[in-house]
Amino acid sequence: MSQDSLEALHLLLERATQERDRLAGELRRAEGLTQRARQQAEQLAGYRTEYRQRWSTQFGQGSAVEIVHCYHSFMQRLDEAMAQQQQQVEAAARQEATLRQALMHAELRAASVRKLIERRQAEQRHRQARREQRQTDETAQLLTQRRSPNSAALPH
Repeated sequence: MSQDSLEALHLLLERATQERDRLAGELRRAEGLTQRARQQAEQLAGYRTEYRQRWSTQFGQGSAVEIVHCYHSFMQRLDEAMAQQQQQVEAAARQEATLRQALMHAELRAASVRKLIERRQAEQRHRQARREQRQTDETAQLLTQRRSPNSAALPH
């Protein structure tokens, strides 16, 4: 493998890592948005419960029809606000899930490129070791051939 192709893989790894990091940041922001949306939904639900308790006591003491209508109208608007908030929670959760999935794919891609680089480097080291072994064998063979004629000329 040429040095250029290894450099290209390192560049690909850098870009895959940057994409993974970008998605991780987006996921953290989405998690924060989801958490805030859930907290707001819980606050609305708490307020609704408190409001209902306060007015049920008031209604127990007797109230004018107009006040009861206002109460029901306000509870209806509060229910609508809670439904809208729940939709926001669900949308934020879907966005979070989408980003989590994209992050998993980006992490897999970065890991795959990293593994490919490791494999190519191992192949390169193996080829280099074979080349060095061949050179060592050739040098040893040449030395043996050079000694052989000299050994024949020596008396035993």
